[in-house]
Amino acid sequence: MKVFKFGGASVKDAAGVVNVGEVLSTLNEKDLIIVISAMGKMTNALEVVVTDYFTNPQNLEGSVQIVYDYHHAIVQELFPNASHTIFGKVKSLFQEMRTFIDTTKSQNHAYVYDQVVSYGELVSSTIVSAYLTDLGISNTWLDVRSCIKTDGNYRDAKVDWEQTQLHISATVANRGITVTQGFLGAEQENNFTTTLGREGSDYTAAIFAYCLNAECVTIWKDVPGVLNADPRYFEKTTLLNHISYREAIELAFYGASVIHPKTLQPLQRKEIPLYVKSFINPTDAGTCVGKGVALDPMTSCFILKRNQVLISLSSLDFSFIMEDSISEVFLWLHEYKMKVELIQNSAISFSVCVDNKFDNLAPLLAKLRATFEVKWNEGVTLYTIRHSKPAEIEALVKNKKVLLKQESRETVQLVIKE
Repeated sequence: MKVFKFGGASVKDAAGVVNVGEVLSTLNEKDLIIVISAMGKMTNALEVVVTDYFTNPQNLEGSVQIVYDYHHAIVQELFPNASHTIFGKVKSLFQEMRTFIDTTKSQNHAYVYDQVVSYGELVSSTIVSAYLTDLGISNTWLDVRSCIKTDGNYRDAKVDWEQTQLHISATVANRGITVTQGFLGAEQENNFTTTLGREGSDYTAAIFAYCLNAECVTIWKDVPGVLNADPRYFEKTTLLNHISYREAIELAFYGASVIHPKTLQPLQRKEIPLYVKSFINPTDAGTCVGKGVALDPMTSCFILKRNQVLISLSSLDFSFIMEDSISEVFLWLHEYKMKVELIQNSAISFSVCVDNKFDNLAPLLAKLRATFEVKWNEGVTLYTIRHSKPAEIEALVKNKKVLLKQESRETVQLVIKE
């Protein structure tokens, strides 16, 4: 048994769905779980539906219609026969969503979000399954919510591994092809839909692999595999043939778009390899994340995060900044939802580089000024380089203003004002 995951970019339009069929026909796998994400940017479009439900009800029908029309156009292109059953199936799913929107009285944003956004995966997987059937690739469509059981922490649900193992073992045959959804689960008390948080579809693939003792997981992307740097910002990049679980988790921690650690953890426990491959060239080797050497080839890896904030604190009376002061700062960082990327401290100063994702910088600074002398720089860039060479660091910082540098045996981090 193998597990394949196709993300939104791979099924963003009719041509993408056709290509999924071509990949499967080329590889001719017989025992397979196929995890499908929402098509293209449909998760974003469904988030607009949720926003309109709460704040712009006059726009709600229009935002739902946009999502329906997007999928309907893909179905029309894939299935020329207008009487094909897929048209009714897609229409029925959207009617379910509209019924929920019309009848729910909930003001719990996270709950409503999960119930509505889930239709992105439900519709996309239904379309892909029907297309594969017409192509002659026999498959079974599976509602993943009948298998992955979670707590009720909407938008970031935690998996109940014992119950999930039982349901997957009882539901999924160890032969044939099963098409299901990524990102989704169901809480056990009321069976309401939940979502698994960041990189939830990759995580879904790992959950099935773990519970079924799969041979491997393959994530299909529009890139040849994992590169040592983002080609949008670096001219020369290198394909990484192999990354160890530990190295992949390190790179993900620092912000590399490799694989989220929560996806790797269940795979690591059973030593199930994970492949990142191109859906354009499916027979290419891609990148393997698994046991063995940390990196092949052993090369420097560059990770870049833009629009960060560097905050520097010093004591008002030149007293030491001790554990009690630092713990208070971290409580405030947590309160204002600041993701900490880098910290550095001395006897009377403390610096922290944060991601102001939720635009809470102003109230945080006001809180800090009551206790500390505060300086800050907005719009800085954080570079993290794993396995770097001195010459590479020199070239990177040339003609740039380095605000902070931190170096350990394997990692160099630089906060730069560009």
